[in-house]
Amino acid sequence: MIDDHPMIIEGYQNTLLFTKKESQELFVDIANNCDEALKAMNKSVENERPYDVLFVDISLPPSSDGSMSSGEDLAEYARKILPNAKIIILTMFNESFRIHNIIKTIDPEGFLIKSDLTSNELASAFQAVLNNPPFYSGTVNSHIRKTIASDIVIDDKNRKILHLLSQGIKTKNLVAHLDISLSAIEKRKKQLREIFEVSDGQDETLLSEARKKGFV
Repeated sequence: MIDDHPMIIEGYQNTLLFTKKESQELFVDIANNCDEALKAMNKSVENERPYDVLFVDISLPPSSDGSMSSGEDLAEYARKILPNAKIIILTMFNESFRIHNIIKTIDPEGFLIKSDLTSNELASAFQAVLNNPPFYSGTVNSHIRKTIASDIVIDDKNRKILHLLSQGIKTKNLVAHLDISLSAIEKRKKQLREIFEVSDGQDETLLSEARKKGFV
């Protein structure tokens, strides 16, 4: 279990120990940051006792060498060294772009938004991930349904532009976050306005229409 709040991990542990099936035996290791998580994962491989399930929070203190900056990076690393482990993502992030990106890069067996989480939901998610994955919480499913129901196709770059704009970042500053030029960004914003049928050229109008379709 990887989370930088010990009380949250204690809650997870207590829930799973209380609700596990009689046939199940749980051995839980804890990490509060990327360094501890890396050490534990590597050790489990070296000892030939690889983890069966990983609970990974997205927002974590980065590793000391700078190679890992979030739980997302850890989960991608886990996919390489622990190919049989089931990954359950737990996060406060509920923006459409982040949800889409996590599903695309990690494809977790479990994906829970912390604001949705109850003890019953955590217990249900754990059993579902073990026996019949994936298990997504309500907010995740809602974003997926909105995106599937829409006939609009938007690539990852355009999704990121929408996400950054929704965070209040000005167009002129988007270059620092994207590996494309300002003119390319302007062209993509024009495409987005056409896709969402926005005629006034205002970022807020674009974001409003994108939210309605579940892209922000």
